[in-house]
Amino acid sequence: MPIDPRKRLLLRLAALGAVSPLALSACGQKEEASAAAPTAAPASAPAKAEPLKAAWIYVGPVGSAGWSFEHDLGRKDVQAALGDRVQTSFVENVPEGADTERVLRDLISQGNTMLFGTSFGFMEAMVKVAPDFPDLRFEHATGYKTGPNLNVYDSRFYQPVYLAGMIAAGMSKTDVLGYVGSVPIPEVLRNINAFTLGAQSVKPDIKVRVVFINGWFDPPKETEAANSLLNGGADVLLQNTDSPAVIQAAAQAGKLAFGWDSDMSEIGGKAHLGSVVVDWGPYYKKTIGAALDGTWKGGQTTRWGMPEGQNLLIKLSDQIPADLKARVEKAEAGIKDRSFDVFTGPIVDRDGKERLAVGVRADDDWMGAINFFVPGIEGQIPSPT
Repeated sequence: MPIDPRKRLLLRLAALGAVSPLALSACGQKEEASAAAPTAAPASAPAKAEPLKAAWIYVGPVGSAGWSFEHDLGRKDVQAALGDRVQTSFVENVPEGADTERVLRDLISQGNTMLFGTSFGFMEAMVKVAPDFPDLRFEHATGYKTGPNLNVYDSRFYQPVYLAGMIAAGMSKTDVLGYVGSVPIPEVLRNINAFTLGAQSVKPDIKVRVVFINGWFDPPKETEAANSLLNGGADVLLQNTDSPAVIQAAAQAGKLAFGWDSDMSEIGGKAHLGSVVVDWGPYYKKTIGAALDGTWKGGQTTRWGMPEGQNLLIKLSDQIPADLKARVEKAEAGIKDRSFDVFTGPIVDRDGKERLAVGVRADDDWMGAINFFVPGIEGQIPSPT
């Protein structure tokens, strides 16, 4: 049988050492698949996204109670909820003014792309810095100026403050209440008026005496103001300042008071009637979540209160009579379902001038421009410094 020409060629090449025996044996097989392609290198894992770096600035120390403490609890909520998707930090005791701008720029130089300013007095610095960094996100608490990359967020403290006024009036034996004010901005005047209106819903002729300290966090001045109110006949105190000094002064004098910003029930002891608090965590998680998923927008104003669960009156004392608690709970339910609004006309100022007509509910523009006291408040509104 003649040898296949292809095999003859391979035998000749094999003799010359050009073809291996394996190639020779393969030539008699029917068509085979061509040599396998080289195995592809395994795909490399996708690069891990860098965390969003967010920083908070606080006007006072974090401490264990009060305004800055409560904001820092919100920051910690963000870190716990979002894990390694975020990297958070804070700077405490930041003065309002020129130092605010310096701290903001320093935090930006450290790679932070989202900045939270948590005091009203930080507003102008944030308004100045934000346009210089259009790709960054700025959030300001309690202010009113926004920009393309600057938002405002606030809480409706006046809602639980109204309820505190009801309790204060019902618990007072002297029919004189005391209020330690911080700075005379609409937010603070709104709270003082709400406290008074709540108190007057229980005792129409009750008086509220106010002393301002012209600052947010100054424990010695807060103590001095509280003691002056107590010495002047007030037996239940509320404050718009950031430390526990007011409730501590009331406790030492054997009088009553409310916690402010955070739970001060343990600090106040028997003096504690309840705490007017704010929970910033839900807003912080919402807005940082929007930054992470690309839906964050500037130029926004967000104000939440009791209906959203941001503001609360908690840890009510067992000293409060059941009938008074029932009245407070009814008003609270009305605030939460929006059937009742704290600022509903008629509202007049101490000079008898109508500020809100009968049946009209105040809007945010009206509340953001409050510059007066309602009747029943004793004390002067200082000129803004």
